Amino acid sequence: MTPLFCVHLCSTWTLVGLIWVIQLVVYPQFFRIGAAEFGAFHFAHCWRIGILIAPLLLIEFGSAVWLLLQGWRDVLFEVSAALMLVNGLSTAVVQAPMHLKLMQGFDAPTVRRLIWTNWVRTISWTLRGILLGCLATR
Repeated sequence: MTPLFCVHLCSTWTLVGLIWVIQLVVYPQFFRIGAAEFGAFHFAHCWRIGILIAPLLLIEFGSAVWLLLQGWRDVLFEVSAALMLVNGLSTAVVQAPMHLKLMQGFDAPTVRRLIWTNWVRTISWTLRGILLGCLATR
């Protein structure tokens, strides 16, 4: 295992852990915030999660590109890289617009849709982690 692959593997598994915490702990807690406080709470959530997740996403994406440029063409790696596109598209097309709507205030149907649709990213990142773990054990 090269140091670059190790960085990629670690960044992915850190994101796997983070997405599971968001899915099972953070998003369900949105229902426990009072309507008057929800806007400020949600803005703070997005800001703080963004500070945490942005560098990890850059490391994950950058290391994947670098590995591809170095000639990594194993099918497991290529499938895991394709799942990064699933995560990015899901975030940009589905979750981000819902978060923008929630910036205006609490909306229970939107929170329910956010939790339900976030399973796409949760499963996708988990599969990425598993695929990379399989590569690491070869």
